[in-house]
Amino acid sequence: MAFAPILRRASAAKNLLSLTRLAVASSSLSTRSLQTGASGDDSQSTSGYHVSSGGFMRGAVYREPNKPLTIEEFHIPRPKANEILIKTKGCGVCHSDLHVMKGEIPFASPCVIGHEITGEVVEHGPLTDHKIINRFPIGSRVVGAFIMPCGTCSYCAKGHDDLCEDFFAYNRAKGTLYDGETRLFLRNDDSPVYMYSMGGMAEYCVTPAHGLAPLPDSLPYTESAILGCAVFTAYGAMAHAAEIRPGDSIAVIGIGGVGSSCLQIARAFGASDIIAVDVQDDKLQKAKTLGATHIVNAAKEDAVDRIREITGGMGVDVAVEALGKPQTFMQCTLSVKDGGKAVMIGLSQAGSVGEIDINRLVRRKVWVIGSYGGRARQDLPKVVKLAESGIFNLTNAVSSKYKFEDAGKAFQDLNEGKIVSRGVVEIL
Repeated sequence: MAFAPILRRASAAKNLLSLTRLAVASSSLSTRSLQTGASGDDSQSTSGYHVSSGGFMRGAVYREPNKPLTIEEFHIPRPKANEILIKTKGCGVCHSDLHVMKGEIPFASPCVIGHEITGEVVEHGPLTDHKIINRFPIGSRVVGAFIMPCGTCSYCAKGHDDLCEDFFAYNRAKGTLYDGETRLFLRNDDSPVYMYSMGGMAEYCVTPAHGLAPLPDSLPYTESAILGCAVFTAYGAMAHAAEIRPGDSIAVIGIGGVGSSCLQIARAFGASDIIAVDVQDDKLQKAKTLGATHIVNAAKEDAVDRIREITGGMGVDVAVEALGKPQTFMQCTLSVKDGGKAVMIGLSQAGSVGEIDINRLVRRKVWVIGSYGGRARQDLPKVVKLAESGIFNLTNAVSSKYKFEDAGKAFQDLNEGKIVSRGVVEIL
C-alpha cells in the first residue's frame, strides 16, 4: 500500500466527487478579503457565509481508500461565530486518520485529514463571544483537541465534552462543523471538501473555540501538536475511565503514539507497576524511557501469563488496549485482577468484535470501559500544564518529524510500523 504524496494543483482534480454546493452569499454580503490579524468582531458582515477571496492555502486530501494523499489548493477558510481561524504550525500523524485512509472506518470523502494541531490565531468569526476573543487574541499560540465540543448540547452542559452530540452528529457522521457545512473549498472551482475534525493537515484550519487551549511560549509548536490527540486521549483514559490512583498497577497493550502517552500519564498519576506490551522491541525499549517498569514482547511470550507473573498472579488494577484488535481486546480483559478495569481506547476496523468470558465478567466484577478522548475544556489545559512542567516529556514522545510535502510518506511509515512513538508534520 502506498501513501506517498502527489503534489498537484486543484485544477487537475477532474474527478472530484460531487458534493452539494453551499450557497454563496447574496450581493448584500460584504466580500471583505481575509486580512491576517483581522479581529472578526461584530462589525464584520453577518448576512451569510462566503468563500474567502483573501488568499489560498494547501491541504492534504484523502479521496479514495488506499490511494495516495493529494496536496491541493484551497481558499483560506472563514470562521463563523465562536470559531477561530488558525495558521497551522504542526499536525500529528495518527492511526485514526490512517483508518480512514485505508477505508477501515467510514468517513465522508473527499476530506482534509489531520486532527491534532498547534498554530497561531489569525481571525475570529463574526459575533464571536468577547470572552473567547480575550482568551484567544489575534497572534496567540494555541493547541487544538480532536474532539471539538459545541459547549451547549446536553452532554457538554454536564461537562462531558467527550460525548458532544454535535461533534458526533455532524463532524464524525458528516464531515462538517455544527451548522452542517464545511469550511473548506477548492481554489479552482469552489467545490466543498469535508473536514476530519478541523482538517488540520493544511496551512490554515477553522475550529470551534471550545476545542482550543492556550499554548505557552515555552512549548514548541511541532512537538506540542500531539497534546491534542495522543496525550489528550491518554489523559482521558487515565483520568476518567481508568481513574488511576497512586500505587495502581497498569498494563498498556500497544505502544504507539497513544499507548506511549499512557505510560507517561500513568507515571504522572502515581502508578506503581507500569507494564508495556508490544511486539516490536524498538517500541518496548522506548517504553522504558517513558515510564514503563516492565516490558513484555507478546510475539515471544504469552502476554497475559507474563503480566500475571509480574503482579504475583493477581493481574493488574487497570489494563489499557491501545491497538484496536480483537486479540488484544481479549488480552486486555484477561490481564486485569478481580474488580479490575479493562479500558479500550484503540479504534478498530468497522464491525470488529471483541470477546470476553461472560462468567468471569459477572463473577469477578471485571469492568470493561470504552474511552475515546478527554474533555477539551477541562482536560486540554491540564495536559498543556503537564507538558509545560516537564512531567510529560514532549521531546521524548515525538520520534519522527516530516515536512508538509511529505505527509503521505508519514502515513506510509505509520502504516508500516516505522514510527516508534508519534510522528508530527511541520507546517511552519
